[in-house]
Amino acid sequence: MQVTTFRNHLKTGVGMKGVLAIVCSSVVMLGVCGHAAYSESSQQELMKTCNAQAGDQKLAGDARKSFMSKCLSGKPAATLTPQQQKMKTCNAQAGSQKLSADARKKFMSTCLKG
Repeated sequence: MQVTTFRNHLKTGVGMKGVLAIVCSSVVMLGVCGHAAYSESSQQELMKTCNAQAGDQKLAGDARKSFMSKCLSGKPAATLTPQQQKMKTCNAQAGSQKLSADARKKFMSTCLKG
């Protein structure tokens, strides 16, 4: 008897409307939850990247705050001129060598000329 009742509901469309409503609401919920999870994940990745860059540049205090604010806003960084890029590269190399002040000055001079 229950099977007959279910078939009658299917024929009239009452059962299908209910099933359709459940399926649609499930799809909507998955879409919203999936999007929120994606946004959170991409925000976390951006935070990791910005934090790593700030660490590489050895930023602290207000300079770090400013850098993190700009980085997390998602705005593209200004492109560096060739001279600025050279300075950045030489500075990173000098920092990794842990040179004394005089040795660093000499290294930077040589590096920027080359």
